[in-house]
Amino acid sequence: MPPSEIRKLQEQRFQQVIRWAWNNNAVYKRKFAEVGITKEEQLPPLSGIDELPLLSKEDFRLNYPLGLCCIPKNEIREMHMSSGSTGSAVVMPYNEHDLNQWAECMARCWIMSGAAAGDPVQITPSFGLFNGGFGMYHGARKAGLFVLPTGSGNTERQIKLAKDLGTKVFGAVVSYMVRIMEMLESGDIKKLPDLKIGVFGAESFSDGMKRRIESALGIEVFDIYGMTETGGVGTLGMDCKAHNGIHVWEDQYYCEIIDSATKKNLPDGEQGELVVTALNRQALPVIRFKTGDLTKIVYREKCSCGRTHVRISSIAGRTDDMLIAKGVNFFPLQVERALMEIPGVLPQYQIIIEDIDGVRDVSVHVEAEEHVTGYMVEKHLKERLGFSPKGDVFKPGTLPRSEGKAKRVVYKNN
Repeated sequence: MPPSEIRKLQEQRFQQVIRWAWNNNAVYKRKFAEVGITKEEQLPPLSGIDELPLLSKEDFRLNYPLGLCCIPKNEIREMHMSSGSTGSAVVMPYNEHDLNQWAECMARCWIMSGAAAGDPVQITPSFGLFNGGFGMYHGARKAGLFVLPTGSGNTERQIKLAKDLGTKVFGAVVSYMVRIMEMLESGDIKKLPDLKIGVFGAESFSDGMKRRIESALGIEVFDIYGMTETGGVGTLGMDCKAHNGIHVWEDQYYCEIIDSATKKNLPDGEQGELVVTALNRQALPVIRFKTGDLTKIVYREKCSCGRTHVRISSIAGRTDDMLIAKGVNFFPLQVERALMEIPGVLPQYQIIIEDIDGVRDVSVHVEAEEHVTGYMVEKHLKERLGFSPKGDVFKPGTLPRSEGKAKRVVYKNN
């Protein structure tokens, strides 16, 4: 679709969604009133979207479970939710329209990765309240793929099924794919000759990690994007075969980049916090939702893949993930990038944060081959991060594993 047509569609859908929220949810109506919008005719056009208040995860928590829902409860057909590990869980309800919208977005991602109708796709995220498994499933069905709904865990069986049924596409959290790589490299099970594509979400990962996986498995890796608040995995977009930014489905979502401190919009090319407005959802359409994800708009022109949707950079980190040690601010993803640059360092690592007499100390535990020393790790991290965390090296297979998202940061208090 030409960019001018996308803009027209965005304007039309924006007007529909803010009026939908105004007329169907008291919380939105109250939030609009707080910035002086007390009549429907005062609702702004898309060009004035920054006149509307920002929505945060705290709004979801304060209105748990369905206070932000815009439809009657008897019209809800499905729900998913976040883990609630940092507070009340975020609940996302869906009606039939929303389930179709989710399937459409996720199907686009599968097709963009190179999957074709009939290709076997193995879906390894869990099928439950977490949205990963069901989201990938809805999209795979719409794309006409051959679905292997394995869910999480039982890695040996996962590999056997992939081999026996000729899995071409793997959907997973990236840390679980690392676990599969370890099993394959152990020599007990042969590599998977039919596997060509990996679609990974739910965790940020560095280009170095991506190259490790591609090299080890001989596949092409894609970074898929979406979250509970936007409707689940794949709803926001994914990188294409050009691997030069994440295409955001602009007909479905409008994106802004803001300065987290001033709440002001930033120009293209400047990194800030991503703010998302859902343009085509009904049960709970987020309007100006502060995602907490740090990124920037990198391209608006037509991509070499032919798509015209805006591209944002891979997520650099989260505003609430930033760590401070010895006067230096850094993100866990920066640690991963640095580690993946060291020959012989393996993909399993943990960042240990410990407060000792009021002073924050950082250790990096990493698995590596025999020739890698703690001094080598410490020296390289100092060059990349600007301070010197302890470098502790462990034998392969000794750090804790997880069947779901990896726990990269561990806090210890003395």
